[in-house]
Amino acid sequence: MSQGKKGIFGRLVAGLSKTRDNIVAGIDSIFNGFSAIDDDFYEEIEETLIMGDIGIHTTEAIIEDLKEKVKEQKIKEPSECKALLIDTIKRQMDLGENAYEFEKRRSVVLVIGVNGVGKTTSVGKLAGQLRDQGKKVLLAAADTFRAAAIEQLTEWANRAGVDIIAQQEGSDPAAVVYDAVCAAKARNADVLLCDTAGRLHNKKNLMEELRKIHRIIDKEYPDAYRETLVVLDGTTGQNALEQARQFREVADITGIILTKLDGTAKGGIAVAIQAELGIPVKYIGIGEQMDDLQKFDPEEFVNALFTRE
Repeated sequence: MSQGKKGIFGRLVAGLSKTRDNIVAGIDSIFNGFSAIDDDFYEEIEETLIMGDIGIHTTEAIIEDLKEKVKEQKIKEPSECKALLIDTIKRQMDLGENAYEFEKRRSVVLVIGVNGVGKTTSVGKLAGQLRDQGKKVLLAAADTFRAAAIEQLTEWANRAGVDIIAQQEGSDPAAVVYDAVCAAKARNADVLLCDTAGRLHNKKNLMEELRKIHRIIDKEYPDAYRETLVVLDGTTGQNALEQARQFREVADITGIILTKLDGTAKGGIAVAIQAELGIPVKYIGIGEQMDDLQKFDPEEFVNALFTRE
């Protein structure tokens, strides 16, 4: 493993410490405490996974898969089930190729999410990372209704060293996107990142706003590759899963950014989101620094979840 990769994995291991303590301590005590593989053994595992916010449906699928493997491989010792359980969790998260196609093409990326989830911060970090890859990035401050959102995004644009298109607070988000699309074409930008609103309490308005934004992009920038990422707060566990469901009703979600995993015991929600909704988690936030927003690797995530520091 390269130094850079090792450092990232180390931060992931550290960031998931609360989740790991929540899940792994319980799992280890089950594997070491049971002398036989029986219904009680499976029930204990099930309870521990649900408590780790892996979710009821996903947990049931994991347990069924585990039972089949135990039967197939004629395993008798509970301690031998741990590696099987880890592989089973990885399989639940495998959605095939977790593509980052927008990085390779001229693209418009809409980022949505409710207040307080770390949406604007995630947009800023993503802008910085794309710029570090040599991309020409432009930001659009289209979350015009949240106080200080424009100022916050402007700060991130300065930190990331990228240009930003903004209007006054309260202005029409679609008008901001129109200006940004025109600027992206004129300046030959590789990626236009749009920080948009996420007022789930008023889905009708949000849906109309997103439709208007999409119409503008369809008309003004039809050849741009489109990505819609929803930002969810990992500390909210099952509420994050419910938010993802609701956002899916109003937008064609292509990926998830899951933030604040370094401060939560509910990191198992990443497993639930991928397995239950079939929407890939594309990025995870495990800290405040620019490079603490990382591309999501399901295998690495599960390994970090079960790695003792």
